[in-house]
Amino acid sequence: MKIFLKIMLSILGVILIGIGILVVLFLLEMKPDKDKEEKVRIQAEQYLKEHFNDNFEIYDTLYDNMGNFSFEYAAKVRDKKSNIEFFVYYDDETKQMVDTYIADKWEKDLKSEIRPFVEESFGETTDLIVYFSNDNIGRELAIDPLKPKSYKEFDVAPSIYITVPRKKSDNDEKILNELIASLKSEGKLKHGSFAMSYIDEKGAILDDEWHKDF
Repeated sequence: MKIFLKIMLSILGVILIGIGILVVLFLLEMKPDKDKEEKVRIQAEQYLKEHFNDNFEIYDTLYDNMGNFSFEYAAKVRDKKSNIEFFVYYDDETKQMVDTYIADKWEKDLKSEIRPFVEESFGETTDLIVYFSNDNIGRELAIDPLKPKSYKEFDVAPSIYITVPRKKSDNDEKILNELIASLKSEGKLKHGSFAMSYIDEKGAILDDEWHKDF
């Protein structure tokens, strides 16, 4: 009996030590590397000098330890005039510094464009997210960040997510079609995709999400 108890205690001790090691490793992974933060800040400062002007400032850095972005470390930059915030980081694929300024600016502009219609049609508490899948769209389209063009001048297809705090209504698709028709007829957006989802005040899903491409 004593031998069995000793074995069980030994096994339990090994398990606890293993858990402790995993917790320590997890905490270390969650903590950013100060040297890497400083490195990306220095790289971003040089990048801003070459491509932007004094209206843009670095206000922080971001460590992505969850794999949400295409980078691990990035400088967080703000346009002091428009308050548009974006990232500057080193792209492992292109082996150069890049920025998300145009993508973030277009997302903000398009969101401002359609928000009045969305809030009037679905309610002021409706959540609206606009997303351009290509963060480096400005570089690919050779757009000068100091002379940023509008998304209306290009054949781009952003994703637009609308989350309504209620159950699905029979009129929702009709309303969305009206918005799409308005965007296309007024030359504001040629292509894109909408995703409609429904939740309650606690975030629980009330109906199936559905999509509309145009």
